[in-house]
Amino acid sequence: MTSEVQALLDQYWEWLKEKTTLRQINEWVEITTPHLDRHNDYLQIFAMKDNSGFILSDDGYVLDDLEMSGCGVDTSRPSKRRALLDMTLNGFGVKRNGNRLEVNTSPENFPIRKHNLVQAMLAVNDLFYLATPVPRLFREEVVTWLDHADVRYTPTVKFSGRSGYDHVFDFVIPKSRSQPERVVKAINQPNRQTVQSLVFAWGDTKENRTPDSRAYALLNDAERQVAENAMAALREYNVHGISWSNRELALPELAA
Repeated sequence: MTSEVQALLDQYWEWLKEKTTLRQINEWVEITTPHLDRHNDYLQIFAMKDNSGFILSDDGYVLDDLEMSGCGVDTSRPSKRRALLDMTLNGFGVKRNGNRLEVNTSPENFPIRKHNLVQAMLAVNDLFYLATPVPRLFREEVVTWLDHADVRYTPTVKFSGRSGYDHVFDFVIPKSRSQPERVVKAINQPNRQTVQSLVFAWGDTKENRTPDSRAYALLNDAERQVAENAMAALREYNVHGISWSNRELALPELAA
């Protein structure tokens, strides 16, 4: 099993390298990644050398796009949107410079910092769902459900994978007498990209956890049914996919 997963990870690295392109723009290098935003456009970041290493930036694309889509984040005063934005960026070690998302990196840490910036861009891009009024954010729904069921958990935990990349998970439920450690991700918009991101994160992380650790994905199906190919992909990589409408079926495993 380990060799199969390693082969798949190797294929992922090859795909990532093959689909990444570079273009010089004055003092900046434009890096086009194979990761797609909600418009199905390839995410781009920009790299510039400075005295201590490199600056990596999205050039303001993500926050400007949210602003134009009616989901602007007023960073001058406290709000739920700003708190969620700050929590997301802090989880990946990314800072705001005006409307730009940026990280500083040394040459040695370039791959990890680039990875963190792209993951932060994808996570912030997903805040678009706040543009329309919703009764409660999906992650808040999950928190309320776990609290009501007296499930013990640690929120927003970052683990390092074999690759050296950091991966953020929404909840970790510690080992009990009857259940192993359980790592949980709440996915508001289950699709190919969000499922692929979780599969990669867990595949890269699990060998650094205890051998019996399990991964769970709570999938929001309030507006549309979760596609069977998404559930199949999760099963293929030993991630327990749970539709939100069927969450009570998983409660005995999570609450124990």
